[in-house]
Amino acid sequence: MLYVVGTIGFFGGFLLGQMILAILLRDKTREQLLSDKSLRWKYGVLNWITAFGTAAGAVYIYTGLTAP
Repeated sequence: MLYVVGTIGFFGGFLLGQMILAILLRDKTREQLLSDKSLRWKYGVLNWITAFGTAAGAVYIYTGLTAP
């Protein structure tokens, strides 16, 4: 069950990261998004950090709730 919670947390965090990126990048034009290479590292890594952090948080909460 722990793997299921971690997987759901990861996918939920990935979707949360996409929503955050949509808000942060709404002022950028398509040309800026395609040509500016610094945006890949700045905002691309943010999505993965959010996904892994949410998965870790979900597992932490689950293990805390199921501990005797």
